[in-house]
Amino acid sequence: MSAQKKGLSHKAKRRWSLVILLVGLPLYIVLAVSLVNLFERPSILVELAIYIGLGVLWALPFKFVFKGVGQADPDAQD
Repeated sequence: MSAQKKGLSHKAKRRWSLVILLVGLPLYIVLAVSLVNLFERPSILVELAIYIGLGVLWALPFKFVFKGVGQADPDAQD
């Protein structure tokens, strides 16, 4: 009886992280800039705070995908 790990495999995490970074992040940037442009231009500090907040906010739902992606595959045979 083999114990199965819950969650994505390391290989799947690497693939999903690439998809998120190459497709999702540019779409999110366009969305964030479009959203800020809907309003009258605020002061530079307020605009900077909005972009920093949105920059942190996009990564929170994907934290589990990016965690450990840069490490060697823990399940790989040496």
